[in-house]
Order: sequence, then structure tokens, then C-alpha cells
Amino acid sequence: MHKTIPTLIGFSAILTWSFLALLSTAAGPIPPFQLAAMTFLLGGLVGASSWVFRPGAIQSLRQPWQVWATGTAGLCIYHCAYFFAIQSAPPVEVSLIAYLWPLLIVVFAAFLPGERLKAHHLVGVFLGLAGAMVVITKGGQVGLANGVMTGHVIALFCAFIWSGYSVVSRRFGQVPTDVVAGYCFITAAVAFALHLALEPTVWPQTSTQWAAIAILGAIPLGAGFYAWDYGCKHGDIMILGALSYAAPLFSVIVLLLAGFGVFHWSVVLACVLITVGAVVAARDLLFKPRQAVATATPGSNPSAP
Repeated sequence: MHKTIPTLIGFSAILTWSFLALLSTAAGPIPPFQLAAMTFLLGGLVGASSWVFRPGAIQSLRQPWQVWATGTAGLCIYHCAYFFAIQSAPPVEVSLIAYLWPLLIVVFAAFLPGERLKAHHLVGVFLGLAGAMVVITKGGQVGLANGVMTGHVIALFCAFIWSGYSVVSRRFGQVPTDVVAGYCFITAAVAFALHLALEPTVWPQTSTQWAAIAILGAIPLGAGFYAWDYGCKHGDIMILGALSYAAPLFSVIVLLLAGFGVFHWSVVLACVLITVGAVVAARDLLFKPRQAVATATPGSNPSAP
């Protein structure tokens, strides 16, 4: 049970990412790299703000280059590459390819010390993948309408980057989550440079847009990354991989509740597939303690060899 709380904390990040589409829409027509620079700066400030009460935490930024390389690849390279991909190929196709990262997390995690890939992990993650495909395509056909494009290749690269970052970060389990603030600041700086080079500047025009940007930076792109880092380092990473497929489903549900979409039968089917997949993948976490209690004989000592 020692992994249950960290796994739930990691899952809370997935819940916050469900609001990305809604908040990005509410932010208005802000160029993508400008939006990334603004929100990641806020995300870094969320973590750094706690250093006022924990002065020693800033020392966590003194890490080996391998730690910084992993974090920069995970947050900075992934998000910048994803923006390029979404502009270079049909968004639905890019989303489908990029959402291979939960499956890759489960596969890559099998090579970590103390982890073992089991059949129910694969079954669960494939059910989740099917659910994500259903909700992203709205039950339509899956395929690359115009053949393989540059955006598709970049999207596949994104899937490997995020899954690699999530799994490799577990090898740095001793590194405090405070270092994620540094990752956010680096990502904000790179996004700002790309914005100056590639985009016009468009400032929010309403208080609603400013509020959406503030919430986007503080929660999904702030608190969410800190929760994900902690969950990947200390929770059950294979279960987190399977649970990650709930993000696109929850995102669609949030948009529907906010009035930005029309209900479709694919949402129900996706909900069933992703829920069943999550339960199957999390079988050990959910049911193993009960089985152990049920099989124990009266008066026996469970700790005895």
C-alpha cells in the first residue's frame, strides 16, 4: 500500500490536464509559444513561491547535468515539439500518435529495477488506448488521411520524449520535486525565444482570458507537473500509464459540461473502455490486499516465512 498515495497524487495531475483544452480555449487566440511562455513561467513561480517558507529547498536546483537534461527534455522539448506537430498535421491524427506515451510508459517501466510487466498491465493499457482513440476520433475511422507528414513523425517523437522523461525520472527518485520549478523556468525561456522568432505578440483582451491563463499556468502546467513528478518517482508507474488515458476522456467531458461541444455516443464507449482498462491495470493495487486477507488462515502470522 506504500505506493497508493503517490499513485493517487500522480493521478491528480491527469485530472488537472483534463482542463487544458477548456482553459486554452478560454484564453483566446494567444499564439502557442507565447501562451507556453506565460503559463510555464507561472508554473515555475508556483513551485518557487514555496521557497519563501522553505529557504533550503532552493538547494534542490544543484543537480547533476543528467537530471537537468531529463527535465528539459520532458517539459521543454516535448511541449515545443508538440506545438510544431499540431501545426504540421491534422490535430486529431497528431493527438492519436502523441497519446502512445502511456503505452510506452508501461513498456519502458518494465526495465526499471523492481518492476515487472504483467499481462494485465498490457491488457489495461490497450483498453485505455482504444478508449482514447474512440473519444479523439468520435468513433470515426482511424488513419492518416494525407499519408505520413512531418507532424506525424514529430508527434511520435513527442510520445517517446514524455514516456522516456516519466520513466527515467524514477531513476532520480532522490531528487526533490522542487527541481520541477527549474524545468518550468527553462521551458518558459525557450518558448519565449521561439515566440519572439516565430510569432506576433497578442495580449489577452478580457479578464476572463487573463484568468484562464493564470489558472492554466498555476494548476495544469504548474501543480500538475509537480504531482506527476512525485507520482512517477514514488507511485506505481505502470498503473499511472494506464490511468493516463483518462485525460482525453475527461477533457471531452469538461468541454461538454462547459458548453463547448455536443454529446456523442463515443464518450460513453470511451468511458467504459478506459475505466475497465484502468481497473484491469490496477488489479494488484486494488485487489491484492483483499486476496491476501482472504487466503490467510485463522491465527496464522502473515509475516512468518
